[in-house]
Parts: sequence; structure tokens; C-alpha cells
Amino acid sequence: MLPDGTYTAVVDRIEDGIATLEMDTKNGLSALDIAAAELPAEARTADVVLEITVADSALVDVTREPEETTDRASEAQSRFDRLSKRPPQDGDDA
Repeated sequence: MLPDGTYTAVVDRIEDGIATLEMDTKNGLSALDIAAAELPAEARTADVVLEITVADSALVDVTREPEETTDRASEAQSRFDRLSKRPPQDGDDA
């Protein structure tokens, strides 16, 4: 059960009309399954960052965080780009 409070959450997935939100809590990673229809239309896709408020184990407020979503996507792409580069081989020009 997710304690009442405000969290930064990420839409992990949406399957069969159920959205799974993941967030870091003081007890570690937590997930909250909700009806996808409870999310704003522009937030019904994976990897969207949200600020959510939970009370009595229910979602009571959702705000999409477009800047944070863009920043996280950019950071992930940068990590992917760095990891996908071929390491230098012996004999390669430096």
C-alpha cells in the first residue's frame, strides 16, 4: 500500500486500460495501478513523468511534468548513445 502523499511518478506501462505508475518512496520502488482513464490524455503513454497525490490508496491529483519528461528522455538517449559507441580497437587512430 502506498502511503498518502505527493510523489514523482513515471508511467511504466499501459495494458488493457490499466496504467502502472512507478515511483521511488522512502521504502524503495513502489507501483500503483490505476485506470488509464484517470490520467490526462497527454499522459497516457509510457515514460511520461507525473506529479501525483495519493490519499487512502487512491489517486486524487495528477499533473503532467513535460519538462521532466523531456529531460529524462534526453538523459536516457545520451546514455544509450554513449553505450552504443564501439570501443577503440588496437590500431585505431586516436
